[in-house]
Amino acid sequence: MKGEVISKEFQKMVWIKDKDGKEYACYIDDLKNIKRKEDLTEEEKAKCTDLSVVLGDSW
Repeated sequence: MKGEVISKEFQKMVWIKDKDGKEYACYIDDLKNIKRKEDLTEEEKAKCTDLSVVLGDSW
């Protein structure tokens, strides 16, 4: 049961590297207006998870 729920949520996500090289995990529904990954706005970044915070600098 938990695996199915996690799998469904995982399928709704995208991983985006911005113009500065930082990587974010985002729900695709939060990024409906994005045309290019380099154009990720600060507002859109705020809806995502900064993976450097989660994984740390040594990842």
